[in-house]
Amino acid sequence: MGLPEVKADGAEALLARHPAPTKGARWAEEMREKAVASLRAMGAPVGRDEYWKYTDPRPLTADTAEAAVLKVDEAPVFGEVDRLKLVFVDGIFDPAQSDDLALSGVEIEHLSDALATDIHWAKDVFGVLEARGQDPVPRPMAALNTAVASVGVAIRVTGKAAKPISLRYLHENPTSDAVIHHVIKVEEGAEVTLLENGPAAARFNKCMEVEVADRATFHHVRAQGRDHERLAATHMFTRLGTESVFKSFTLTVNGVLTRNEAVIEFTGDDAQAHIAGASAGDGAFHHDDTVFITHDAVNCESRQVFKKVLRNGAKGAFQGKILVKAGAQKTDGYQISQGLMLDDDSQFLAKPELEIYADDVACSHGSTVGAVDEDALFYLTSRGVPRVDAQGMLVLAFIDEAIQEIEDAALADEIRERLGAWLERHRAV
Repeated sequence: MGLPEVKADGAEALLARHPAPTKGARWAEEMREKAVASLRAMGAPVGRDEYWKYTDPRPLTADTAEAAVLKVDEAPVFGEVDRLKLVFVDGIFDPAQSDDLALSGVEIEHLSDALATDIHWAKDVFGVLEARGQDPVPRPMAALNTAVASVGVAIRVTGKAAKPISLRYLHENPTSDAVIHHVIKVEEGAEVTLLENGPAAARFNKCMEVEVADRATFHHVRAQGRDHERLAATHMFTRLGTESVFKSFTLTVNGVLTRNEAVIEFTGDDAQAHIAGASAGDGAFHHDDTVFITHDAVNCESRQVFKKVLRNGAKGAFQGKILVKAGAQKTDGYQISQGLMLDDDSQFLAKPELEIYADDVACSHGSTVGAVDEDALFYLTSRGVPRVDAQGMLVLAFIDEAIQEIEDAALADEIRERLGAWLERHRAV
């Protein structure tokens, strides 16, 4: 059987394994139909696809999810933050553990309710940003999500949100296979902080579409961790208006396979987008950050900062592209991806890219991989710091450039504390 047939059969298998989504309004059904057609046209992902060559998609496309051992829950990340909490258990919204949906400056609905409404603001976002993000790189797992997801929230921010919105994903069924889709629109001049944490499911497919209007601000901080055997494929599609701000940070520890995709499009002048990630893996750990940023407006700034710490055969991958279209003058694009190997068995794979069609730009990218600096270790140990503690200090310092992208100092400190605790549990002896 040839590759096209394998991909086509794989797409049909992906669609067949999920029940038909809740029936919605005609516009929602049309977007789902387009997503199905898109998935069938591109086929399921396979290892020979250019943007899957570093990550084996088979665990994500298999007929059933492998059982993921449940770990005793730690104190929840962001547990001390005053926030509006929305809880999902194995991909199902849990009202008993969630707060009331009312929040000053914000309108929150269940995705199924929004998609069932004939006239709704979500019509301009749901499936629209995901479809735009399919060109020039196909993203079949995102198309699958739009086609089948019924669970999620629709969030419209109309002012400055009174407090952060927290999406907490709990995992209770060892073989759960969850699909969640969120739609977010931050109206002109509005501002919101979105927090996400939790293992979610044995296998998790999540898609988030974020429209940031003119002079609006969206902050996003995510922590992925706890259950080590979980699988996850997440997607974030963002469109930015004039003078808008988008900042996203993700911490990933544990997880046998995690692929986080982000597609960001500048459509308004003088906007900025910062996306950062820190990951730490030990043993059977594969983490993939795939980012595509399109500059299609004047005087916009983008930053990509990704740091990975790997040991005992763990693997990390980064694929990041900055596309500057003709006319997107005065673009400032920065991209850095770095891997820190704590042994000789781990692997870091990177594919940084720049594609520029404007002449008045400042764009740079860099990628490095190496071990802990022995001179720095010697300096610390010669002053009485035990070697294992010195290594931990240097690892935290290495990652901190990514953590500094978090706007809220208290949230940044909590991320540092969580990362430090993970390193303490996995410290070399």
